[in-house]
Amino acid sequence: MDLDKLLIKLAGNGFIVVLFLMMLTDASFLGALVTALLLSIVAWFLGDRFLLPRSSNVIATAADGVLAAMVLWAAARIAPWEMSVPKLIGLVVILGAFEALFHFFLQRRDPYYRGEAGRAKA
Repeated sequence: MDLDKLLIKLAGNGFIVVLFLMMLTDASFLGALVTALLLSIVAWFLGDRFLLPRSSNVIATAADGVLAAMVLWAAARIAPWEMSVPKLIGLVVILGAFEALFHFFLQRRDPYYRGEAGRAKA
């Protein structure tokens, strides 16, 4: 299941989400870490494993951004952390930049993420 790639995503997203949630909100380390793990795992399956091979980096990154906004907004409401819309947008933009680079990395290293996995067998 590409464990090495998943670990890179967990490390990158985890670093960004934990750092910025703790800086921008009153999130605890554990709360920020749980949020980062949840977001990263859902984004891995939805954006990276499902959308990216079937579409493009732009579409997968946009979907990851929308997902991140929804998860972070929900976490801030449930926790409750004080997170303004500009802070949320800023964090989503930073995550989006990471995701775009991560998708580029995936597509360069593995034919599956370029949508070539099915064609290689035919």
